[in-house]
Amino acid sequence: MPSISKKIFIAGHNGMVGSTILRFLSDDSSNEIMLADRNELDLLDQRSVNNFFKLHKFDEMYIAAAKVGGIYANSTFPADFIYENLMIQCNLISAAHINDINKILFLGSSCIYPKLAKQPMAEDCLLSSELEPTNEPYAIAKIAGIKLCESFNRQYQRDYRSVMPTNLYGPNDNFHPKNSHVIPGLIRRFHDAKQSSSNNVEVWGTGLPRREFLHVDDMAKGSIFIMNLNKEILDKNISPNQSHINIGSGDEISIDRLVKTIKDVVQYNGEISFNSDMPDGTMRKFLSVDLIKKLGWSHSINLRDGLLSTYKWFIENHSNSRSQ
Repeated sequence: MPSISKKIFIAGHNGMVGSTILRFLSDDSSNEIMLADRNELDLLDQRSVNNFFKLHKFDEMYIAAAKVGGIYANSTFPADFIYENLMIQCNLISAAHINDINKILFLGSSCIYPKLAKQPMAEDCLLSSELEPTNEPYAIAKIAGIKLCESFNRQYQRDYRSVMPTNLYGPNDNFHPKNSHVIPGLIRRFHDAKQSSSNNVEVWGTGLPRREFLHVDDMAKGSIFIMNLNKEILDKNISPNQSHINIGSGDEISIDRLVKTIKDVVQYNGEISFNSDMPDGTMRKFLSVDLIKKLGWSHSINLRDGLLSTYKWFIENHSNSRSQ
């Protein structure tokens, strides 16, 4: 049967996740995709967002817009992280409701879970204890976004869904050596060290923490899968008060092993030193993916293959800029 035509707005389409969702949704010619750059729509401006939604009617919205960064950025700009993320998601979700847009997918982050949560972290451990201090402002904003979606569902019978990805990587990531997440930051540092013939790359922390990583292509496919999942099936598997769904790989790796794998992928021949005076963050952060597997989805890209393709993309797009 032919696909039903849908008008879809992607908030944050220039980012890593948003651009990948856009790529996959564009493969279906029945989809009419709506986009707006920052100079067209300021997501921090409530009036502008409301006017945009009133003018452009659409059926669905993916909220991939967010202010993101690694430990350094979160520690340096905590006020920016909590304020901007709260404003972006509140403006978008409230404008959607006011303009009778019934279907949303809100993208959160695995940092919403408590610092000492039981591993792997299932959806029901949310708000069970304190958060990791290094990214608490960002996590609180994302928790508020989840609860905002849930509250509109409970009060107004909306179909606002939330997915919580594990650590993501891939094309269109931020490869700044400091203001970035672990994989793109390490790729940049090892590449720059290789280019400058530096004999050492310093890595923050002890290398002991364990992390889970998911390629952005898998994240986009998982997001579209959840957005399109039959509501009756979804409602049978989630609670109105606990509606978010984890998206992860189900595999974890130590930072030490990850660093050595990226060194090998980049073909850097120098040494690695771990700066144990710098923070490790949470020692283990591993999502339970039992629910999404039960719903019928699992990831397909293994970590080494994903790192190789990500480094290839980096070489083709950013390798000549060392201030990126």
